[in-house]
Amino acid sequence: MAPLQGAVDQLVDLNQKSLFISALAIGFNPLFWNIVARQEYHNKVLTRLFGGHSQAACYALAATIFGLGLFRDSLYERALRHQPSYPLLETTEAQYLGYALIAVGNILVVSSTWALGITGTFLGDYFGILMDSMVTGFPFNITDAPMYHGSTCSFLGVAILYGKPAGFLLTGWVYVVYKIALSYENPFTAGIYAKRDRERAAAKGEDKKLR
Repeated sequence: MAPLQGAVDQLVDLNQKSLFISALAIGFNPLFWNIVARQEYHNKVLTRLFGGHSQAACYALAATIFGLGLFRDSLYERALRHQPSYPLLETTEAQYLGYALIAVGNILVVSSTWALGITGTFLGDYFGILMDSMVTGFPFNITDAPMYHGSTCSFLGVAILYGKPAGFLLTGWVYVVYKIALSYENPFTAGIYAKRDRERAAAKGEDKKLR
């Protein structure tokens, strides 16, 4: 048992608090924006706070989420710096792979934001700011969740670039957290648009009756 424990310690130092702080930050962010967005949808908390201006409220939430993301990333990098390195991850080939994953991740995230716009990316649906139709072009023709998958790629790329096996552990946690978030977000968002479609159909029916 002792040799196994020693081998694990050589890869991941579980005694470092920064590792668990990073994991908490990774789990907190999706929890935060889902709770706040649902409060907005049901009770218009942020819209009221911004004097009835839903778009301004959405932009404020977007800035908050972006800031939390930067803080989470800084905690992740700090956690990696405190972890042991692994020689195989310090090779030139591994470094190239790390850069490639970061590039792919950033392309997915940036192109997704470009396709959806700020409100489409940062939960504008919950504010009543709905898109006219579903975006089906790049990168949504590759993955249904390019923001989340792109972010996961970037986490993995940074782990490889730093040569830290602990980054693989945290990247796995990122993947799990995003999968859980999607299991709540996708049905809820689909319900928002289904309600919009029902209301449109009802309005068309009323128009036909009036004619």
